[in-house]
Amino acid sequence: MAKKLWVERNKDGSWDAFSDEGAHLKFGHGKGQFNPGDLMKVALAACAALSSQMTVENSLGEGKGATITVEGDADHKANAYTAFREQVVVDARDAGIRGKDADKLKERVEKHIEKSCTVMHTYEQATPVSMDIKVLTK
Repeated sequence: MAKKLWVERNKDGSWDAFSDEGAHLKFGHGKGQFNPGDLMKVALAACAALSSQMTVENSLGEGKGATITVEGDADHKANAYTAFREQVVVDARDAGIRGKDADKLKERVEKHIEKSCTVMHTYEQATPVSMDIKVLTK
């Protein structure tokens, strides 16, 4: 069964997202809040982070991870993103990894992200969205 997600509006104009597993995230258009476009970029970065986590920890130690940044090109007339640029930075300086070992780590991280990142795979293809609107009345 798929995880159930939903959003609810707050009195201050912000929104809360919930999952049936207990996750919670606040978002909106206010200062200090993620907007939906930001959340798309966060999803892409988070997917790369989780996809590469095991490889990075195996090489650098438990609790270590990559820093991932994502930028997007927006077409404001179409109200859509046309491209995302993702940068994955693995700080291996403290582990003493250099040269060919660094190249091998880079290759393993890339392979894991390319294999496992569902969000990236979804963004790379046209993904239909269906919508059902219900207006509840008495």
